[in-house]
Amino acid sequence: MACQSVAAVMDEQALLGLNPNADARYRQRAMAYFEQLKESQDAWEVCAEALAKGIYSDDHVKFFCFQVLEHQIKFRHCSLSAVQQQLIRETLMKWLQFQLMNTQPEKAFIRNKAAQVFALTFVMEYLTLWPKFFFDILSLVGLNPHGVDIYLRTLMAIDAEVVDRDILHTPEETRRNTLIKDSMREQCIPSLVESWFQILQTYQQSHPELTCQCLEVVGAYVSWIDLNLIANDRFVNLLLSQMSMEELREEACDCLFEIVNKGMDPVDKTKLVESLCQVLQSAGFFNVEQEEDVDFLAKFSRLVNGMGQSLVLSWTKLAKTGNVKDAAETLQAVEAKVPLLLQLLVHEDDDISANIVGFCYEYLHVLKQLPQLTDQQKANIEAIMLAVMKKLTYDDEYNFENEGEDEAMFVEYRKQLKMLLDRLAQVSPELLLEAVRRVFTNTMQNWQTAPFMEVEVAIRLLYMLGEALPAAHGAHFSGDTAKTSALQDMMRTLVSCGVSSYQHTSVALEFFETVVRYDKFFIVEPQHIPGVLMAFLDQRGLRHNSPKVRSRVAYLFSRFIKTLHKHMNAFVEDILTRIQDLLELTPPENGFPALLTSDDQLFMFEAAGILIVNSESPVERKQALMRSLLTPLMDAFRLLLAKLPQETEEERQTALADCLSHAVGFASRTSKAFSNKQTVKQCGCTEVYRDCLQAFLPALSCPVQRSVLRSSVRSFLHRMIICMEEEVLPFVPAASEHMLKDCEAKDLQEFIPLISQITAKFKRQVSPFLQQIFMPLVLAIFEVLARPAEENDQTAALEKQMLRRSYFSFIQTIAGSGMNEVMANQGAENMERIVFTIIQGAVDFPDPIAQKTCFIILTKLVELWGGKDGIVGFPDFIYKHIVPACFLAPLKPTFDLSDAQTVLVLSECALTLKMIHLKRGLEFIHFLQQEYLPSLQVAPEISQELCQVLQQPDVKVLKNYIKAFFQRGKL
Repeated sequence: MACQSVAAVMDEQALLGLNPNADARYRQRAMAYFEQLKESQDAWEVCAEALAKGIYSDDHVKFFCFQVLEHQIKFRHCSLSAVQQQLIRETLMKWLQFQLMNTQPEKAFIRNKAAQVFALTFVMEYLTLWPKFFFDILSLVGLNPHGVDIYLRTLMAIDAEVVDRDILHTPEETRRNTLIKDSMREQCIPSLVESWFQILQTYQQSHPELTCQCLEVVGAYVSWIDLNLIANDRFVNLLLSQMSMEELREEACDCLFEIVNKGMDPVDKTKLVESLCQVLQSAGFFNVEQEEDVDFLAKFSRLVNGMGQSLVLSWTKLAKTGNVKDAAETLQAVEAKVPLLLQLLVHEDDDISANIVGFCYEYLHVLKQLPQLTDQQKANIEAIMLAVMKKLTYDDEYNFENEGEDEAMFVEYRKQLKMLLDRLAQVSPELLLEAVRRVFTNTMQNWQTAPFMEVEVAIRLLYMLGEALPAAHGAHFSGDTAKTSALQDMMRTLVSCGVSSYQHTSVALEFFETVVRYDKFFIVEPQHIPGVLMAFLDQRGLRHNSPKVRSRVAYLFSRFIKTLHKHMNAFVEDILTRIQDLLELTPPENGFPALLTSDDQLFMFEAAGILIVNSESPVERKQALMRSLLTPLMDAFRLLLAKLPQETEEERQTALADCLSHAVGFASRTSKAFSNKQTVKQCGCTEVYRDCLQAFLPALSCPVQRSVLRSSVRSFLHRMIICMEEEVLPFVPAASEHMLKDCEAKDLQEFIPLISQITAKFKRQVSPFLQQIFMPLVLAIFEVLARPAEENDQTAALEKQMLRRSYFSFIQTIAGSGMNEVMANQGAENMERIVFTIIQGAVDFPDPIAQKTCFIILTKLVELWGGKDGIVGFPDFIYKHIVPACFLAPLKPTFDLSDAQTVLVLSECALTLKMIHLKRGLEFIHFLQQEYLPSLQVAPEISQELCQVLQQPDVKVLKNYIKAFFQRGKL
């Protein structure tokens, strides 16, 4: 496998590990050998020799040798001796010479890696050591196909290193790249362009793959070289001839696209595009309908799109500078492309159509800016509208039940068409409204016999008008009479023509989506509500045979009810009766598939709640209806909860727990119907929800599936605290007791917001309860935080951090609610322990969010207890612990003053110092100057400066000074 001279030097055993199928031991050895060769001063030279002499036939070894060489050039080029740098150049040229003699080319992955190494060497040496880089390569390869292949790959690799804007470069690299390009323009670009022409001409028949590669190179380089070298008769004629060759035409098209896209003077750009168009047209490329190759047409459409957008950009620049004559000529050029644009836009292949959307959008933007439209321009707008309407239509192949990649692409394409429709509406809302009305009316008259795609798109267009013709807060049925009457007519037709019975999921979905988008229509014409309600409730909607339709309709139904609840009074009980079976909790052992998923049922319970709460029934009736809605949930909950602990199978336990969780979630969702105008109390529903609490709370002491059950009951408590008054309070102590038993960090973290919510809402009313629960909660938190965790357990560390934050937020809520007695009555020892945790949070943990909260708490405690009438001994605590915290925290190495969150901590720290001064006055200033600041070795003049700023009334000055003070202190 290897010749003797190198075999002695290279580790043959390690090389075996380069094979992808080698075992792990050999692979590890190969990796270690790679590292050794990379880092060695000269051991890498064996790889250079192996490449130069073609010693190895194994592809993986060749690739390996190039990788080692690449590392030397990329990271160690400067430290190589002149001899070693020369060795690299010679190695590459010798390897290239081998390629010319080989009958078979190397594998593509080796050629690509070689091209990368050539390109890296070029970047490092072209400006200094190897100015004849291209001359040397071209002299060697001539027109040898293997050599030309490497040359072209190298040019693309150079483009990636020097030109590609998607790659981030350092300022130094950017400067170097600019110098390289300038130097190439001066020295070798004309020769390179000549070589490209020769390659394109020589190989277009015999080696189409080389010709395509060369076209790609031209396209890549044209953006920064002199365009006249390419945009001339000789070159363009060659490209046009290749547009007619099957194997080259797509690449030739891409190459022309890059030429058109080159940044240049607007007048010159217009001339370039027009001359190109003339040639393309006379060569018959504009006869789109005669072309059968859709892949080529997609590229051609992209080219036309590029030409169109270039012309629009030229027109914009010329119009801006007031160049009326040239702007008019360019606009004429744009207009001349519209027939071709329309042919491509309406093409049955969506890729071809999608590629021209950009030009179409820009053209409409131009029309929007014109003071007046000609008849031809109006005709163009109408033609674009018809094209968009046609292309919005689904085709026969679209799979509605199992949407895959093709369907996803069509949905994306539809979004692009929607952008065009919105732009059409801006250019000519009247024309759009009229066009949609015409299509809609014609289709609805014959919906029974029309194919589903026509019916769907007609309703879809009506739906899209809602966004295309914007109205404040969806008020489409007031204001402009022409618009409102047209929309009203269409909506009236939609809900009365019977199209809701059309048997296709897409039509059913579009019908309900449109009804809900224009729900304000029913405020103007409420006589249509019963008919639409029936559609929602029967096999057209909630009982449709497609689960997808049922699911979406459940959500849309809740939206419909929410908007129109004032018009539902006559139907409340009828609706509740009709949806009764859809509100049943489906137990896991049922075995029958439910019509709706539990997520869908949430919307149904919300709708039921809204209907009951907003009905005009007397309070007693509302109470009875709410009870009949919630009692089945409570009964089912009790039964399932009794079953749960007896279940031994994990899977069954999980299913039961989920079902219990759903029951609580449904009850919770009904409470969303209440508001400040319609409270639980006013609707007479307090007792029902109290019964729910009594039914659900026992789940907290269930020994299995605790996490799911606790989470759902806790969420229900949150809702009840929002909706109910003090009636909820008797349930809180027992619930809290259960939730504090055997809890994890996450349980506590989620429980604390509940207590904070109660504190914020009921304040003094819950003071006795808070005093009772305060220490058990705090001790539970301390216990969880003290539990040992593995050093690398990121999840546990994050949970503890979040719990710490929640704990500090809780203390902040207590301190900020004016209930200092809650903490003050915990006994001196407990209180001291708590305040120490606040000090610790402010100083020891590098978590700016928690630190900020801690300083807010310290400020509050100083305000409450730091004055003359405060707690005995607290002033001493201020001087011994709070003042040092204000200085030690910002001096910590982890306290990053360039971080925005940390700067907020510093602001709170400044406010704490300000509050201490407010409460202790000159005594505090004296303490700082005489005792504390000298202990930190702060110079007397700085100390005096700080104390002066502290005594000023402007807090902003203090905040700025403190930041500068600590920035100096950290130097």
